[in-house]
Amino acid sequence: MGKRTVLATVVLAAGLALPQGVIAQDQPRPGMSCPVDHDQLADILKKSVKPGGGPSNGGLDNNEWAAVVNRQGVVCAVAYSGSKADDQWPGSRAIAAEKANTANAFSLTNKAMASANLYAGAQPGGFLFGAALSNPPSPEVIYAGTPEEFGTAHDPMVGKPVGGVIVFGGGLALYDGNGIAGALGVSGDSSCADHNVAWRVRHLLGLDHVPAGVSPNAKDAIIYDIGPDGKSPSGFGHPKCNGKEDQIAVDLGAGVSGNVVR
Repeated sequence: MGKRTVLATVVLAAGLALPQGVIAQDQPRPGMSCPVDHDQLADILKKSVKPGGGPSNGGLDNNEWAAVVNRQGVVCAVAYSGSKADDQWPGSRAIAAEKANTANAFSLTNKAMASANLYAGAQPGGFLFGAALSNPPSPEVIYAGTPEEFGTAHDPMVGKPVGGVIVFGGGLALYDGNGIAGALGVSGDSSCADHNVAWRVRHLLGLDHVPAGVSPNAKDAIIYDIGPDGKSPSGFGHPKCNGKEDQIAVDLGAGVSGNVVR
């Protein structure tokens, strides 16, 4: 009995001497709550862009990146619409994740804010000037892992908060039947086309139960009301791009023109 007592004491002391980080790694962690998984996101993204057999979105009709974060801002999924990672702009992987972070960070249970709705306010003299620098993205998260895993179910960003604030189109909050569940970011084309793609993807995911937003007619729609003087009467406007993105957005219900907003 004496030997057993001494042995137990040694084992206990050794356990107490372990660094807390080592002990924490051995503890079970709660599962991450995510509104969308990788395969679902990739499938719907392909159906929402022209190169994947979907409709035109009015811009360059490029392949796109998409990313989803949960309500805590943790990346849930990253996907692309092409057959391989460099079929779409490599730089848009990080931008998609930051757009998702933006829409989640500036939306509430009772009011959505698209990343497109931040454009006018974030310009010099605007009421949100400086917002783009307020939550810097984490390079350790963006550039972790190996490029071969980017956009796969094992993308190194998954499970980590990426941060970042993007003040142009492509980020939308996700709403299920219980309220806000996170957000979606899309990047790889003009910012106006990105918004249209994100709108399509959110709808096909069934996560577009948006309660309200800064656009009175379409909630968190993109608002094309910036005039020749660069001013946005609504305060939440976004410039038009060079293609037919604004016309397609109006047809989708994803955008409103200046003469509609009051």
